[in-house]
Amino acid sequence: MQDIQGYLAQHKDRFLNELIELLKIPSVSADPAFSQDVIDTAEVIKTRLLEAGCDTATVYETDGYPIVYAEKKVDPNAPTVLVYGHYDVQPADPLELWDSPPYEPVIKKTEKHPDGAIFARGACDDKGQMYMHVKALEFMTQTGQVPCNIKFMIEGEEEVGSANLATFVKGHRELLQNDIILISDTGMIANDIPSITTGLRGLSYVEVEVTGPNRDLHSGLYGGAVANPINILAQMIASLHDENNHITIPGFYDKVEELSTEERAEMAKAPFDKEAYKAALDIADVHGEAGYTTNERNSIRPTLDVNGIWGGYIGEGAKTVIASKAYAKISMRLVPHQDWEEITTLFKNHFESIAPAGVTVQVTPHHGGQGYVTPIDTVGYQAASKAYETTFGKTPIPQRSGGSIPIVALFEEELQSKTILMGFGLDSDAIHSPNEHFGVWNYFKGIETIPYFHKYFAELSQA
Repeated sequence: MQDIQGYLAQHKDRFLNELIELLKIPSVSADPAFSQDVIDTAEVIKTRLLEAGCDTATVYETDGYPIVYAEKKVDPNAPTVLVYGHYDVQPADPLELWDSPPYEPVIKKTEKHPDGAIFARGACDDKGQMYMHVKALEFMTQTGQVPCNIKFMIEGEEEVGSANLATFVKGHRELLQNDIILISDTGMIANDIPSITTGLRGLSYVEVEVTGPNRDLHSGLYGGAVANPINILAQMIASLHDENNHITIPGFYDKVEELSTEERAEMAKAPFDKEAYKAALDIADVHGEAGYTTNERNSIRPTLDVNGIWGGYIGEGAKTVIASKAYAKISMRLVPHQDWEEITTLFKNHFESIAPAGVTVQVTPHHGGQGYVTPIDTVGYQAASKAYETTFGKTPIPQRSGGSIPIVALFEEELQSKTILMGFGLDSDAIHSPNEHFGVWNYFKGIETIPYFHKYFAELSQA
């Protein structure tokens, strides 16, 4: 690639300012109060794609938030790369835990990012990483170095389950036809240890509601005489794990793939400092399923976690009531071969079955998706590996991720395409948490590396 570092140096301030302006828009898909902001962001993405050199860009309406589609065609005989990303972000709550306002981006130095990091909601997940591809396209078009056809599909509902993406993909298979799908919505081990994500966990997300009496009751007059939904809910949730942190739902592990000793040994080669891990999280010890390492627990093993729990009085002071209802939101991260709809049904049946008399239970599924594993012997993986080798000077380590991108399995089913996951964030970037950030160095390293993927993929595909 001709003088990409020179181009980045020349346009560094503009590239950074454009991302900062994008991060100022609170495109929270989960909260209807931000609906116009989400819609506005789609229009901004369309404009930026056209400015970067796309031949066409269109905002497609859906039953939810829009999908932005754009393309740059150079040769009908050249391979085609479909870039996927999302412009919606997680809610910023709890706001009081942010050191700076979530939609007023600031750049600060951190231990992991001595060159500075952009602190804002969506900085890493996924506006910063998605926008790397837009700026990589700009470099390629401005310097006449676009080696393949490039399509973009940027959606606004990833953080709420991509409810309308499947309908769009199924209805636009020809438009989305490609040779490989490229996504940057994952991370790497460290700035000096590049890695490529080769596996993702699936997801089942549910909400549970436990109802006791028909109204809130005086805890003195009724305490001890009726079931307290909050107490019951806590007991039911606690029973979902045994003393070895093994999930107790019947049938939950029936389709879980047990990796071989050899595969686990390969995984163990990835650097991991347990003491540094604990120190970074300010915890006394790690916690998880017996018989597995920390890196195995958060990548190749399924999990069940409570993401929120509430009920009764939580305001200032005291109010002695037994609540009529108690609620919890629960997510299960799944490994390949576990079907998320089947797991949701297993959870629902089990959770309802363990409810004691005196309460009723309602389980409401929210969203989910299948897990995914991509082989490392494909042209796409080889191109990504060569790209990292070129810009990092090191061969990247293949690594399974604990996160979920449910639409990856959908893409393979509907478009018959493999996906390459080239992430540039770090585990410490606090995605989904207060003080989310993305390294300035990482942002520009992504822009530098992505054009090489296109170059090598074109060369290897036509070899």
